[in-house]
Amino acid sequence: MGLVEERPEERGPFEVPMGDVFADVPLFREIQRVLLSSSGAVNWELARQVGIATAQWGREDPPPTPEDQRTFEDAVRLAELHVAELTGLAPPPDLPRVRAVRRAEWVRANIESLRPLLEPAAARIGEAVAAAQRELAPAEPGAELAAQVLSQLSPLLLGAQVGAVLGILGQRVLGQYDVAVPRPGAGELLFVVPNVRAFERDWSLPPTEFRAWVAVHEVVHRFEFGRPWVPGRFRELLDDFLSTLRIDAGSLRERLERLDPADPEALQELLGSEEALFGAVLDDEQRLKLGRIQAFMAAAEGYGDHVTAAVARRILPSHARIAEALRRYRETEVGDAVFERLLGIEMKREQYRLGAAFCDRVAELAGEETLARMWEGADHLPSLPELEEPRLWLARMG
Repeated sequence: MGLVEERPEERGPFEVPMGDVFADVPLFREIQRVLLSSSGAVNWELARQVGIATAQWGREDPPPTPEDQRTFEDAVRLAELHVAELTGLAPPPDLPRVRAVRRAEWVRANIESLRPLLEPAAARIGEAVAAAQRELAPAEPGAELAAQVLSQLSPLLLGAQVGAVLGILGQRVLGQYDVAVPRPGAGELLFVVPNVRAFERDWSLPPTEFRAWVAVHEVVHRFEFGRPWVPGRFRELLDDFLSTLRIDAGSLRERLERLDPADPEALQELLGSEEALFGAVLDDEQRLKLGRIQAFMAAAEGYGDHVTAAVARRILPSHARIAEALRRYRETEVGDAVFERLLGIEMKREQYRLGAAFCDRVAELAGEETLARMWEGADHLPSLPELEEPRLWLARMG
């Protein structure tokens, strides 16, 4: 027997096709679109919407002017000349596209450029959490259903988390490489004009000089991360660490059971603790792998700070004021640490300072061109012990 199509007039008064009704409501259409927009570890459409909303929350996000665009284009070209002269590094072969942008544009662009890094990290962390859940209650009634529900909700939760982090960063970042990680195919330098203007105003800095400083900082990271081997090396280190990641289910349960949801300080301590995510589960091999990532990031950010400061001393009369303003700003900035945890890694502010001190000392002992040798290949990067004792690295370089 074939199926008979029911005509609308044959339905009873209470036989309303609710799916059709909700589909005509804009709110439900939007919810359905977001829920169905991603089949991976992260719901990227939700991340985009949360990120943009967070970046603009309670703040004006005015568009840049043509003068803003020209200022940053000129500043980047000048910065490239000075960075190449100081370091001896050849600039990347492709010319960067310079864009003065709003906060929302920065979020949108970075969701795309960071996606190749965040997607594998989120997938691996999600697998580890699911494994921990199965370990906690493998035989409890409903455990299988709970695991299935968690797997369906996980992309939404991770999407909301990624969006919130990038949105918070979008409220404060000055340029593309305030999140100083190499990302594949990054052919743009973005300058977040509303944040640059606010920083200039809050710290009473001369706009032309401050924008030149921001441009130098961006260009240095472009010179670093534009080496052909660098993005692949960072991805290799990250994948190697995440491949053995395991969450200690018992330790996680104990920490959560001790947590008082009504105590904000206790929650902050849990999230801010070195042991909160991985400290209780890293064996010696995993700590060694994490140390390689930490050394990479400390060296990259330290080199960026060192070269930026050296160029600024040459060309900016207000370099000392700018450096002090940024030092104070960074002391209260936690966005980069939150972002790093999305990748499953932990960095300490002291490790970044160690990277800058290493670069200062090597340049003092052997010159800028010797220091720049760290970007000749993966085996030239300093280890954590070498960051602590620069002479070890110099001896290895011969």
